[in-house]
Amino acid sequence: MITILAGGSGSVKLVRGFASQRSDVNVVTNVGDNYWLYGMYVCPDIDTITYGLADLLDHDKGWGIKKDTFGFLRQMEIFGEETWFRIGDRDTATHLTRTNMLKNGKSLSDITKWMAEKFSIEIKIIPVTDTAVETRIITDKGDMHLQEFWVKHRGMDEVKGIEYQGVEKARPNPDAVNAIHDSNLIVIAPGNPLTSIGPMIALKGIRKELSKKKNKVVAVSPIIGNSPVSGPTGKYMEAAGIEVSVLGVAKMYADICSNIIIDTKDRAKAKEIEALNINVHESKIKMTNKQSEDALAASIIKQYYS
Repeated sequence: MITILAGGSGSVKLVRGFASQRSDVNVVTNVGDNYWLYGMYVCPDIDTITYGLADLLDHDKGWGIKKDTFGFLRQMEIFGEETWFRIGDRDTATHLTRTNMLKNGKSLSDITKWMAEKFSIEIKIIPVTDTAVETRIITDKGDMHLQEFWVKHRGMDEVKGIEYQGVEKARPNPDAVNAIHDSNLIVIAPGNPLTSIGPMIALKGIRKELSKKKNKVVAVSPIIGNSPVSGPTGKYMEAAGIEVSVLGVAKMYADICSNIIIDTKDRAKAKEIEALNINVHESKIKMTNKQSEDALAASIIKQYYS
């Protein structure tokens, strides 16, 4: 069994690659960027993984459903509502259905499993917790939800810090803990280490289980050189006082990870990473098409799965 910790557009590419190789894969997803919008509960990372595995994802944007329409949002604009969070009509149906099921007593885990079945997805998609955890960005203009910072304000404000609101009291999903425990390989996908992966490993039960399975954990770097492959990773790491490099990422994961895959361009950092007792494997980690997604996943399985 293989378990992938995933969040964000960088993660879904690797998840698709693994799905092309095997069916015995669990995807533990981030919930820190979940957001209430127009009375609906939106789960961006869960939905991105779901749509990606169902071959519905809008590849150009990296989120939402391809060829979706936006009649709902146009009507909301007429009513004077803010429409900075661009959800399409078919996407809205997902959020509305999820919200109704939550109100009827279903857990986020049950709903996610049910939706995966509706989309004919064999791979298990597991929210890391059914408890509300909210990633808050502390800025020079006050603290705000991650979606407000990155989408509404386009990441323009100065970042002072990051908090995972509710994480101390949150209970890890038992299915997520068991998936990590039972796996021969655990992969930390190349998501943002602070806002996509960070909220998951901040859960004590998840971090504890990862540390127990440390020798089976492989991280894929989300950074090449001094630049993130995508998104605001660098800005968040700088705010947290972490070096924006593969070495900085390795230090963040050192207590839960024994292996890291870095880009061939970063081989000069290998010795410093190995000094942290982390094994280094070099590869071309930038995934630009299906072939590169499949190739990276296949190489990870060949190198580390046993």
